[in-house]
Amino acid sequence: MKNILTTAVLVAASASGALAEANLINGNWYGKPVDKIVYTGWGQSGTYNKVTDMTNGQCKFEKVNYDGNLAPLNGEVSWHFRGPMHLKQFAFYTPGSTTKRSLRQSQHQRKHGHAHGHQERAVGDIVTATINGDVVTWVNTFGGPPTDSPAAATPAAEAAKVASQAPKPSPTSAPKVNAGAGNWGRQAYYNAVKGTADSLVFFNNMGGQGSGVFDNNFGNSLSYAASDAGSGSSSPQVLGDILLGDNVEFSIYTDKPCEGNSCGYYRPGSVAHHGFGGESKLFLLEFSAPSSNLKTGFNADMPAAWMLNAAIARTQQYGKCSCWDSGCGEWDIFEVLDAGNTRMKSTLHIGPNSGGESDYFERPLNKEETLKAAVIFDNANKSGHIVKLPSDTKFDATISDQFIADLGSNLAPELTKVFKLAS
Repeated sequence: MKNILTTAVLVAASASGALAEANLINGNWYGKPVDKIVYTGWGQSGTYNKVTDMTNGQCKFEKVNYDGNLAPLNGEVSWHFRGPMHLKQFAFYTPGSTTKRSLRQSQHQRKHGHAHGHQERAVGDIVTATINGDVVTWVNTFGGPPTDSPAAATPAAEAAKVASQAPKPSPTSAPKVNAGAGNWGRQAYYNAVKGTADSLVFFNNMGGQGSGVFDNNFGNSLSYAASDAGSGSSSPQVLGDILLGDNVEFSIYTDKPCEGNSCGYYRPGSVAHHGFGGESKLFLLEFSAPSSNLKTGFNADMPAAWMLNAAIARTQQYGKCSCWDSGCGEWDIFEVLDAGNTRMKSTLHIGPNSGGESDYFERPLNKEETLKAAVIFDNANKSGHIVKLPSDTKFDATISDQFIADLGSNLAPELTKVFKLAS
């Protein structure tokens, strides 16, 4: 495909109001390479349409309200990856309840945040908290003992019943880390070289191949992914140390199956797990995205890594029977938008407040020279951060508040881009 390159001046490309040069390549604007992108002004309220029924080939919705500093992605999220890409490490962290330090905004400025508050939770909700120094995440049953009484015979109850009978993940959960005060604890971890997957499970959209379902109305549901990610499996498998092919996709959820109504509605017959919860959360990932040199074909040589509201893929990731169209939340972290491009852009899709930057991250084309990055949900400051990390960064079981606060603080100003969401 021939690149059509046009140079133009975009006034809006600079948060300071200064003019900035940007290039139009195959319909997308590109500014300059950066090592950090920050989304500010996130705290909004609104509504989206959640799926309540998928029986008889019909999709039914119900309007729900959302509110919060990072809404609607302040609940559970799932991660999604598309080849050509080689994921080497992935880690999920939550803060201790006494964490007070927020992220530095620049090398000249430090902001001290608030203690991260926790709302009262209903039975079935996901809770992340520090108890006697242990950072733990669980499905709340403390409103009373779990009930064995049968639920009403609704489509949602039938779907939940199916999921509760799903096989337990074979990659066993590691004990939760005692992060202690002033630290973040690693709650899930994948290492490709070691072949380990603790407290997380790999999925793809291959329902009907070993697990999940297929029908002519909604196509393939989620399924457990085989170790090559290109086919389905009857049980959870650890993703191999592999380079994904073009347009091959997989997703990551926690190893906790949806039980009862803990996940809300999801597609009957599908496998369904909880996403990564918590209003404040941190993800570390390491990957490369070498070019396949393909120029034709759907999503050819267009690697991507992104997050979704965890409910989306549990109903229909690609199609109209999900909350995506109504703005329930997607955050594109690293995305190549046309075949062979060496620039990876970021965009946030949350209802009417969607937006993204023309500045971009450089694609890690060399398989042996991976990109390490942090993605932070900074609840105290109503902001989200994507930060390129030093190559020697360790994905340790415990990370200090100071590490979080300092992320990207030593970068030159031109390597950081701040995007303010419209109010």
